[in-house]
Amino acid sequence: MTETTDGRDAREAERANRTFWDADADAYQAQHAEQFEREACAWGVWGIPESQLGVLGPTRDLDVLELGCGSAQWAVGLALAGARVVGLDLSVGQLRHARARVERARVRVPLVLASATATPFTSESFDLVFCDHGAMSFCDPAHTVPEVARLLRPGGRLVFNCTTRLLYWTYDAERDRQGRKLVAGAFDRRRWCFEEGTIDFAVSDGEWLRRFAANGLVALDLVELRAPKGATTTFTEFAPYELARDWPLEQIWVVEKPAATASR
Repeated sequence: MTETTDGRDAREAERANRTFWDADADAYQAQHAEQFEREACAWGVWGIPESQLGVLGPTRDLDVLELGCGSAQWAVGLALAGARVVGLDLSVGQLRHARARVERARVRVPLVLASATATPFTSESFDLVFCDHGAMSFCDPAHTVPEVARLLRPGGRLVFNCTTRLLYWTYDAERDRQGRKLVAGAFDRRRWCFEEGTIDFAVSDGEWLRRFAANGLVALDLVELRAPKGATTTFTEFAPYELARDWPLEQIWVVEKPAATASR
């Protein structure tokens, strides 16, 4: 795993990620099907239920966009609970699984193939935009945050879970595993490339806050996730359970577009 330093722009990163997810969608969904079926609306690799965290707030009768929906287990779960949900993803392979899930659930969830940095929706279309390791992790925040700000209605929220930079700082590339020693610098990297994998964006909390402020958004909360006692996960390559018990490797941002903010 190395930082990308060759000057590829955000569009090139998205193309690389689309290629990866199209090729890996079937294997990914098969590997994690058991966890996805445990509870539709659960956060992160340890599957912490939204019913426990409550970070989305009430969603019934809201217009909701899942920004990087994968197989749409979240979107279907929220739709069954009374939200009007749209699922967006850049991967045809992932949306194929999403379509199958929506059909099985017999619920209305429109699915859209598009980039999260340039969506086809009109301004102020949604009350809530969210994702769980979706587009806010695999697209450059310099482009996704302005687009979300455009899509949100005044008073609307952006809620998303992403990997903390600690996971990248402690990855031992030589041993191909997570460790407890810092092996990467804190200031030079915001984009990471996995060999034959995805290009991930993992930026500082300071950068997130500046992106929010520059686009008229206000951070309300930052929830650091901890693996619950005795938890198991199908994402066994992510990090050891003991490390996820001791350190926050995932975090959820809760962000609002104030009601007084004008359309952008």
